Amino acid sequence: MAERHTPESVIALIKKEGVQVVDLRFIDFIGTWQHVSVPANNVDIGFFEAGLGFDGSSIRGWQTINESDMLMKPIADTAFIDPFYAAKTLVMICSIHDPITGADYDRDPRGIAKKALHYLTSSGIGDVAYFGPEAEFFIFDDVRFDQTQNQGFFYLDSNEGRWNMGREEFPNLGYKVRNKEGYFPCPPTDQLQDIRSEMMLTLQELGIPMEAQHHEVATGGQCEIGMRFAPLVEMADNLMKYKYVIKNVARKNGKTATFMPKPLFGDNGSGMHVHLSIWKDNRNLFAGDGYAGLSQTAMYAIGGILKHAAALLAFTNPTTNSYCRLVPGYEAPVNLAYSQRNRSASVRIPMSHVSEKARRFEFRCPDPSCNPYLAFSAILMAAMDGIVNKIDPGDPLDKDIYDLPPEELAKVPHTPGSLKDALAALEKDHAFLLKGDVFSKDVIHNWVQYKTQNEVKAKDLRPHPWEFVMYYDI
Repeated sequence: MAERHTPESVIALIKKEGVQVVDLRFIDFIGTWQHVSVPANNVDIGFFEAGLGFDGSSIRGWQTINESDMLMKPIADTAFIDPFYAAKTLVMICSIHDPITGADYDRDPRGIAKKALHYLTSSGIGDVAYFGPEAEFFIFDDVRFDQTQNQGFFYLDSNEGRWNMGREEFPNLGYKVRNKEGYFPCPPTDQLQDIRSEMMLTLQELGIPMEAQHHEVATGGQCEIGMRFAPLVEMADNLMKYKYVIKNVARKNGKTATFMPKPLFGDNGSGMHVHLSIWKDNRNLFAGDGYAGLSQTAMYAIGGILKHAAALLAFTNPTTNSYCRLVPGYEAPVNLAYSQRNRSASVRIPMSHVSEKARRFEFRCPDPSCNPYLAFSAILMAAMDGIVNKIDPGDPLDKDIYDLPPEELAKVPHTPGSLKDALAALEKDHAFLLKGDVFSKDVIHNWVQYKTQNEVKAKDLRPHPWEFVMYYDI
């Protein structure tokens, strides 16, 4: 486990390791790490309380220009030595505050996650929520894209991509991953073993417990590296480190990594199945003798997630590209139902025979483009709403969905078909997120407004290359 730090131990670590630079990081509203660096000799005990001022109007979705001043305060317990910078650098994640009142900033995603945890404990339902995300990603050898007034294109390439079977490579050795057959052949077909191991071991050096790494289903470099579950805020921190390490190890090796949900046409997209369990007094509240070994509490939690799924997807699948992955008729989990084995259901109960401690369910819709603090918080709030209101999830869907007759399949609700639809669902259904002041109306409004204006409308205004194939000669 990662070492627990205090301001005093951080200062001692700076001296012990010969740290030259301290890098302060926070996550913006949309889900990207931002950072600023200070000389290590500027960091003393007072620095942790005084913090560092910055311009909040330059951060996506945050302050207006006339209220731009904001304050970041380093959180000692998040300290780690950066594995990539040339100068010895210690990193700390920061909380965001109003510089005048000192109050927590309402739109700080990490602050929202802390409020979600507080709401869980204050409700008496539980004292810890464990999250286990399975974030998939692609590693490419080349990426080019552009969009101007008179042209738009993207070009991706991978040395193991199926489309390169006939490419002259001087020589082409023929080991390419067939579409949907990347799970998971040994090298030389799998060409990314060493780079994934480097990613996994780097994450482990940062104190993140790792489970396994492997090639994923799609051709062209789809991968997954498994992290061990952790409490909500810690897991969101770990996922940000995960993305950071994967991107930078790829770059170090002359490659590029992306968490874009659907970069390739005709093969699997990258999801992020999220495992959840709620505990109290060191007891797993989801363990029981009901369906698939779950408790009634767990069933109510599933009911809450299924009820609010359409709104949840505005946070868990927050890009227009997310809905190129969530398409009916494929392996994507678009069916709003639960099952112990059916991977096309949006909620699946893993078959676990190890112990009651392992009882959990996974919400399979999310993808790794999300802001993890907001996504995990929203999932927890939906699950808690199900528990409090005893929402019945209905019967499980254990049948093969692809063999269901049309009239029966029509009765199974589906996920929204676009980001626009998910945002509309969030506008209608967000009261469960406002409980305990976890999310505010301002956060919900600002999220919908930003995503609509900067992503939905931005994409709608631009011609798509495939439209020229269909319509140029009309």
